[in-house]
Amino acid sequence: MSTADRLVASMQTLLWENGFTGTSPRAVQQLAGAGQGSMYHHFRGKTDLAIAAEHRMADELKAQIQQRLQSGSTVRDRIAAFLTVDENVLRGCRLGRLVQDSAVVADPALLEPISTMFTWIQDQIRQVLADGKARGELAADLDIDALATTILALRQGAYVLARGAQSEEPFRRAAAGILQLIPGR
Repeated sequence: MSTADRLVASMQTLLWENGFTGTSPRAVQQLAGAGQGSMYHHFRGKTDLAIAAEHRMADELKAQIQQRLQSGSTVRDRIAAFLTVDENVLRGCRLGRLVQDSAVVADPALLEPISTMFTWIQDQIRQVLADGKARGELAADLDIDALATTILALRQGAYVLARGAQSEEPFRRAAAGILQLIPGR
C-alpha cells in the first residue's frame, strides 16, 4: 500500500472513530506510519485528506449497498437486505456520523461527498421501488420518492438508536417497522 493510500485509510478509520474535528493530522500520520512531509506531499492539508477519505468510504459503501439492493427477488426482499444489520451497526454509518460534526457541515467541500452519497443511495432505493411498482408489487399511487427518503432516514436514525442503546435491537425493530409498510411475504 502506498503512503497516500495508508494516509487515506488511516483518515477513514479516524473519521469514523473521532469525526473530523476530533482527528488531528498527527494522529493520521502516526496511524499511517507516515511523516508530516509525506502527508503534505500528497495532500494540501487535513481537509483534502478527509475529502479523499470520504470519497473512498463512499465508494466502499456503494459496493455494499448495490449488493444488498440487488439481492432478493421482490422489492420487499431487496429493501430488507438493505436494512440488514451489519457488523458495524453500533459504530454507526461512516458518512452519516460525519454530518453531526459542525466543521463538516460548515464546509461545503467536506459536506459534498456525503450529500452526494445520500442522494445516490436514495436514487438506488427509488429504483428498487420503481421496479417493484412496475411489476405490480407496490400500489400504483405510491410516492416512491417519499418512501425512498423515509427508508434512508430510517436506516440513519436506526444507527443512532442502536448506538444510544448500545444494542442492535433498535436497528432490527426499525427495519421490521418499515418492512410492514412494504407489501410482500
